[in-house]
Amino acid sequence: MTHAASSRRFQVFSLGVLAYTLGVILWGAFVRATGSGAGCGDHWPVCNGEVVPRAPTVATLIEYTHRLTSGLAMVLALALCVWAVRTHVKGHPARRAAVWALVFMVTEALVGAGIVLLKYVADNASVGRAVWMGVHLVNTFLLVGAQSLVVWFSRGRASLTLRGQGLVGVLLGTSVAGLLLLGVSGAVAALGDTLFPSQSLAHGLEQDLSETAHAFIRLRVLHPVLAVGIGALVVLVSRWVARLRPSAEARRASTALIIIYAAQLCAGLVNLVLLAPVWMQLVHLLLADFVWMALVQLCAAGLSSDAPKAVAEAQVAPGVEPA
Repeated sequence: MTHAASSRRFQVFSLGVLAYTLGVILWGAFVRATGSGAGCGDHWPVCNGEVVPRAPTVATLIEYTHRLTSGLAMVLALALCVWAVRTHVKGHPARRAAVWALVFMVTEALVGAGIVLLKYVADNASVGRAVWMGVHLVNTFLLVGAQSLVVWFSRGRASLTLRGQGLVGVLLGTSVAGLLLLGVSGAVAALGDTLFPSQSLAHGLEQDLSETAHAFIRLRVLHPVLAVGIGALVVLVSRWVARLRPSAEARRASTALIIIYAAQLCAGLVNLVLLAPVWMQLVHLLLADFVWMALVQLCAAGLSSDAPKAVAEAQVAPGVEPA
């Protein structure tokens, strides 16, 4: 097999692992949205004390399926890491990204186990559960980001460099922090919708304004406010970075980020109007993952080791203005 053929196979496999991981993430959200997190009790990794549940309820089947698919995701992440290490030289960005993807897959499993063992499932409305949900969301984003970078670097793109990036580094770092904050607020808002469902828009507004409302209800009001504010920041930064780093990859990532974020805001509005049905929560989460992936690609393009060279060439070329 030629090197080019092997490289293409690795690219396809890394993309498949990323797609499968997204599917597992969505199923995990389905577990939470349907209140099936306690389907296997407080047992892990076994389910209700059994390797294979003999008389499972619907909730048990949903939770058990999530554990099986998560286990396969771990195997795929390990295979991806081994393949990357065997076929890429030491220091290759795809190799490093695959190693980090495996690390975050392991921590993802540990966080999930902690949520089960600490009984932060089903109807648990404690602050501790919100904290663990936030940690889970951040780790999930880091996992998806690492796997996205494996796909990115497997296509022969330059490695990342954080030193000497100046304003671009600050702008992208701020956007990353903003999206992580928005994701955590979204996780808490989704938890509030699950635990304290509204019967109507008027009922939901009454819940939000009540002085005796649970903290999850009061916090879910913050999410749409953050979505608009951080969205404006992300759009501004994406266009700014595309001008400061005038490469085709940066322009494409910037455009994708803006389009997907607009779709995400629309989905959030639909989710609110429809009172957060399970299927719409999954669509909302998937778009959130796509937004994050687009930002990761923008970071990879804007902070690549050859990005300064692109800027210098754009400045030297007569009559060429950054896009």
